[in-house]
Amino acid sequence: MSRLLHVAAGPYAPPVPARELTVTAADGARIHVQVHGPEHAPAVVLAHGWACSTAFWAAQVRALAADHRVVVYDQRGHGRSPANPACGTEALADDLEAVLTATLTPGERAVIAGHSMGGMTVMAAATRPAVREHAAAVLLCSTGSSRLVASSTVVPLGEGRVRTWLTRRILGSRAPLGPVTPLARKILKYGTMGPGSAPHMVDACARIVHACPRRVRHAWSEVLGLLDLDHNIRELTMPVEVVVGTADRLTPPVHARSLAAALPHCVGLTELRGVGHMTPVEAPDLVTGKIRALAATYISDARSERAVHAEESA
Repeated sequence: MSRLLHVAAGPYAPPVPARELTVTAADGARIHVQVHGPEHAPAVVLAHGWACSTAFWAAQVRALAADHRVVVYDQRGHGRSPANPACGTEALADDLEAVLTATLTPGERAVIAGHSMGGMTVMAAATRPAVREHAAAVLLCSTGSSRLVASSTVVPLGEGRVRTWLTRRILGSRAPLGPVTPLARKILKYGTMGPGSAPHMVDACARIVHACPRRVRHAWSEVLGLLDLDHNIRELTMPVEVVVGTADRLTPPVHARSLAAALPHCVGLTELRGVGHMTPVEAPDLVTGKIRALAATYISDARSERAVHAEESA
C-alpha cells in the first residue's frame, strides 16, 4: 500500500546524482534535471515517457554513469518538474531544448535517447537549433509519431471505431490510480509490459506511474491522443536507432517499422520478442548497450572531426 515515488533498493532504485539543477524553458516552465557521472565524459541525455519520471531510467543511469555524463530530466508536470498549463508537443520541444542548452557546452555532441513520449519529444524538437547542434545520434524506444490511440492493442478487439473509443476512455481516464496493490501491478503489467516481465520490474514501473498526478496524466493523454509528428521524422537527419517490444500494446511494432522506413538515416531496428512497452526496464542491458554503442561510434566521430578542424584552423 506504499506511495513511494519509486523503489528504494535494487537495480531500479535511482542513484544519487552528481548534481541537480532547475532549467527554465522558453515559456517559463521549470524543469528538474539530474546529472550523473564524470563531468567531461561523453554525454547522454535521456527523456522519459508519459506518466513516468527520471526514476524510469535508473538501470541505464547506473550502468552508463561509470564512464558517461548522463543527463536525465523530468518532463513538465512529471516527477519533480512542476505542472504547467502549457501541454503540447511544442512545450516538450521547448523543454528538451532548454535542457540541452543548460547541460551541454557549445558544440558538444551527445546521444539523446527517448522512450515513448520521450521519443515523441525528440521528434517534436527535430528542427530545433539545440537538437541540430548537440545530437550526435538518437535512440527511439517504444514510441510512435501518430495514430497512437487507433493502433493501441490495450483493448483486445480488432482495429476500428469501437476499440479506438474504448482505448481513448481508458488511457484518458481521470480516475486516481491509488496505492500500488497486487491488482494494480497486474493491471499495469497487462497494459504496459510483456507477459514474462519479472515482479521487481513490474513493481518498479507501477510505483513510478502511480506517482504521476492524475491531472498531469490526463492532460498529457489528451496530447498523445491527437499526436501527429509524421512530418518531423524526416527532419531527424542524424543517425537514429529504433527499439520496440513485440508485445508492446501502447506503441505496437507497426510504429517502429514506420519510423525506421521514414527516417533519413536509420542505423537499426530491433524488435524484442515478448517485451512490452517499458523496454528500458524490461530489457535494461540491451537498451543500455544500444546507447553505449551509439556514443562510442558517433560521439567519438564528432570529437575526431572537431580535432581535425581545430588543427586545420591552427
